[in-house]
Amino acid sequence: MKRALSLLGLVLLAAWVPGAVIAADKIVLGTDWRAEAEHGGYYQALATGLYAKAGLDVTIRQGGPQVNHSQLLAAGKLDFAVAPNSFIPLNFVAENVPVVAVAAIFQKDPAVLIAHPAQGNDSLAALKGKKIMISPDTRIGFWRFLKSKYAYTDDQIAPYTFNLAPFLANTKSIQQGYITSEPFQIERTGIKPVVMLLADSGYASYASLIMAPRARLEKQPELVRRFVDASVQGWLDYLTADPAAANALIKRDNPDMTDELLAYGRAQLKAHGIIQSGDADGSGVGVMTAERWKAFFDVMAADGLYPKDLMYQRAYVTDFVAKGASR
Repeated sequence: MKRALSLLGLVLLAAWVPGAVIAADKIVLGTDWRAEAEHGGYYQALATGLYAKAGLDVTIRQGGPQVNHSQLLAAGKLDFAVAPNSFIPLNFVAENVPVVAVAAIFQKDPAVLIAHPAQGNDSLAALKGKKIMISPDTRIGFWRFLKSKYAYTDDQIAPYTFNLAPFLANTKSIQQGYITSEPFQIERTGIKPVVMLLADSGYASYASLIMAPRARLEKQPELVRRFVDASVQGWLDYLTADPAAANALIKRDNPDMTDELLAYGRAQLKAHGIIQSGDADGSGVGVMTAERWKAFFDVMAADGLYPKDLMYQRAYVTDFVAKGASR
């Protein structure tokens, strides 16, 4: 009994003694693809100790073509997950799954369409009626925006297998991609492609959304806040400070990644205002607004993707963001 009381005393002492070591909260974050510059801020927060300073012991699990971290998050196998677009949280609402977006790191979705130069395929409007290589996921993603705004039709769709060979072999070809990746790979072959960023033509999807189970928001709001704040600071550091520590971890997780591609990806994130633009300029990295969610939902509901009476507001919460541009 005396030993038990002594141990209890030590625990209570550790709770108030300055400098006492307290176990960090273990967190598993699932990303939306294999490690790359688009995940740089999360890796920066891990590599430079920002998560640890926030009392978080974070493990990053990279995604990939055969990994669905959104499903793993919904099943309780992850604590947070990165979603690639605004469709994911809306789909959760439609399926009555209690998972929500708590921050939108990317104010602009980095999705692009890519064409060869000097072929007359230099605007999204000019691509109407032409074959475009897209993936099955894209068909129920930004393709809906293109159909709505530019009257694209499904018979334009050609299969995309994440292989550049078909594009390089045919000067008339057009394909999907990301501003941070495929243009770099194409340029290395000697072709200067036409690159059309959908976000600059009205595509309002957020990207790199931090997703969390609603139960965690209700039971552990301070933990969510610590994770979001550390992630935001990680992104600010990745963009403005030395990214070497983050890049080393990215290359560890994804050996196919190169220094050149990482530098290119980071430069594109900055040059196109993927993270710091629009509402983020005044309200800080990660901000989401009710107005923008409504605008995105209205377009997709009008296209028939979601019921018009869907409670889309349940897809997100803004309690953890919009603390100012200096965050």
